[in-house]
Amino acid sequence: MAEVGAHLTATPAGGDRPSVFEAVAQDSLMAAVKPALQHLVKVLAESNPARYGFVWHWFDEIYVLLDLLLQQHYLARCSASFSENFYSLKRIPMGDGKQQSLATLGLPKRQHWKSLLLLVLVPYLKGKLEKLVSSLREEDEYSIHPPSSSWKRFYRAFLAAYPYVNMTWEGWFLIQQLGYILGKAEHHSPMLKLAGVRLVRLTAEDIQALQKKWAETTSSETHSFTSRVQSALRRALGGIAFSLSTGLSVSVFFLQFLDWWYSSENQETIKSLTALPTPPPPVHLEHEPSSALLPSLKTVCPLCRKVRVNATALATSGFVFCYRCAYGYVKAHQRCPVTGYATELQHLVKLYSPES
Repeated sequence: MAEVGAHLTATPAGGDRPSVFEAVAQDSLMAAVKPALQHLVKVLAESNPARYGFVWHWFDEIYVLLDLLLQQHYLARCSASFSENFYSLKRIPMGDGKQQSLATLGLPKRQHWKSLLLLVLVPYLKGKLEKLVSSLREEDEYSIHPPSSSWKRFYRAFLAAYPYVNMTWEGWFLIQQLGYILGKAEHHSPMLKLAGVRLVRLTAEDIQALQKKWAETTSSETHSFTSRVQSALRRALGGIAFSLSTGLSVSVFFLQFLDWWYSSENQETIKSLTALPTPPPPVHLEHEPSSALLPSLKTVCPLCRKVRVNATALATSGFVFCYRCAYGYVKAHQRCPVTGYATELQHLVKLYSPES
C-alpha cells in the first residue's frame, strides 16, 4: 500500500523516536522535488511558450495548490505529511503519553491546520522572498533612483539586512537539529514545535489500521443519491491526491537525480563533458584573386579595391564591402568572397556612419 510506504524502518529498542537521519531525509525529500519539477516545466515552456508559458509563469502558485491538496490528504488520513509518511513516520500532539492515538484518527484540528500552513505556506513565502531579493539586487545594479531617495535607502537597507536574517533563520534550524542529536530537544525542526506536534515512528497497530481503512474506503458502497455524489467527490479528490502521491513515490528518485544533474555544482562537470570543440579558423580561398590579399586600408573594399560606397557587412563573416560588390558576388556564388562561408542575400547588412 502506497500510503503506508514500502520502506519501513526497523524500530530499535530505544523507542519510537526517529533518528536524525530519518528526520532530515524526509525534509530533503520535498525540497528536491520542487526544483526538479520546476526544470521539467521550464523545458516544456521553452519548447512551446504559447501552450505552457502560463504554467511556468504561475509555477509557484500551481505547485503550492498541489502541495496543499497532497499534504491535506496525508494529514487527514495518516497524521503525517507526504514525506513523513514515505519514511513511515507520523505526527502526534505534544504532551501525548505512552498511549498514542492511531494515525488513522488524524490530528486535533488546531495541530492539523497549524501543520498544514507551516508545511505549505512557509516554504512558499520563503521562496517568494528569495526571488524578491534576487530581483532587487539586479535592480540595484541598474537603478535609476537618485541616491538620496527614500525608496533607494529602504531597499538597500533591506538587501544589507537580508543575509543576516537568512543566516539567523538557518542557524535556528541548525541549533534545533544539534539539540535533537544530543537529546536535548524533542523536535529536529522549529516548524514542528510551532505546530505543537512531534514525530514518532508508525507502530504495527498504525499500519494495520491504515490498511484496514484503505480497504474499507475502496470497498464501501452507498445507496442514496446524495451519499453517492458526496462519495464520488471524496473519491475524486482522494484519487487526485493518491495519484499525485503514487506518482511522487515512483518518481521521487528520478526527480532527485534531475535535481542533482542540474545543480550548480554539477554544471561545470556537465559543461566539460559536453563542451563543443573550438571551431577552425576561417578558410581562405587562395584560388580566388579577390581574396588573395586584403587591402591595408580599412576603408577599401576587398573586391573592387576602391574606397567603399554604401558599406555593407556580411553577417556570416564580418567583412565589409561595397553594397554593389557584395550583392553581385553573393548572388552569383552564395558565399563570402574572403572566407568562403556559405552566405545568402539576407546576410547583407548595410552600415551607416555619421559621415554618410
